[in-house]
Amino acid sequence: MQVAPSSVVVVCLAWAGAVWAADGSEQIDNGTVTVRIDPEKGGAIVWLSWRGHPGNAVNVHDPGRLIQQSYYAGRAVDRRPEAQHAAWSPWPWNPIQAGGVGSWARMMRLERTADGGLVGETAPRLWDMPDEEADAVIRQVTRLEEGFGNVVSLEGEIECRRHGGDRWGPPVPRHQELPACYLTRSFGTVKIYRGEGRWQEERIPAGPPWGHVKPPRGTLGCFDAVGQGVAVFSPDATEAWNVGPHGDGASDDSSADPCMHVAPIATASLGPRSVFRFRAWLVVGDERAIATAVDRLAARDGSE
Repeated sequence: MQVAPSSVVVVCLAWAGAVWAADGSEQIDNGTVTVRIDPEKGGAIVWLSWRGHPGNAVNVHDPGRLIQQSYYAGRAVDRRPEAQHAAWSPWPWNPIQAGGVGSWARMMRLERTADGGLVGETAPRLWDMPDEEADAVIRQVTRLEEGFGNVVSLEGEIECRRHGGDRWGPPVPRHQELPACYLTRSFGTVKIYRGEGRWQEERIPAGPPWGHVKPPRGTLGCFDAVGQGVAVFSPDATEAWNVGPHGDGASDDSSADPCMHVAPIATASLGPRSVFRFRAWLVVGDERAIATAVDRLAARDGSE
């Protein structure tokens, strides 16, 4: 673990749902949904549960999992003589909120907002190189959406601080994950939302490589055997999403290797000195509860 205690500043404002969890993560809870982010894992989401699914829905097997921000820029570079992981070579500039291969990221700031949300700043790690911080800052605002009992709001941002003329070169179009989500393998049924309460199941083989689906209404859900699910509503996503299971079975063990992956995708060219932002929502419950919430979110944001 590379995070020094002094690197995390926590400002706790008065709010009944704000507590530290026993594992050191910070928690927000509205009585229906519980979300935890971990300062020692880059401020990424390490826990998501709700009344219909009281256990953790998030896979935390390694720093590449969790629910987190992940970005790609520049050319792919072979850095194996500098200890780049051979499985990830050549590789582009890829700052990861939670951490790189074998190492967790350093969170620089964590504060509580007046409405009970969490605001964080992280020094991300480059995925392909053990223990290498990226020249970037990742910021995130995590809230329980006001007026909804089953919706988590995420506002993500990366500020790229690379030096011009570095090895990764000028901006090139690359897929960005808005955000990268890893769930337990128990959420093995993939469905896209088609509006008016209608869902369509998609048969996705195990990966990687991941399957590709383009939800017509910016919403895709993963459901378990009893009909509980986690859906991602990501209206900024413009490309086909990455989605699919990894491994066999239907394990609900959040630390196991088998998992489900969902990543809404947009194409963006991140320059050495640039800022990129997106907003997305995690919506939980059964099909009906998720559809109702997504319809409300889409109508509200469309009118805005």
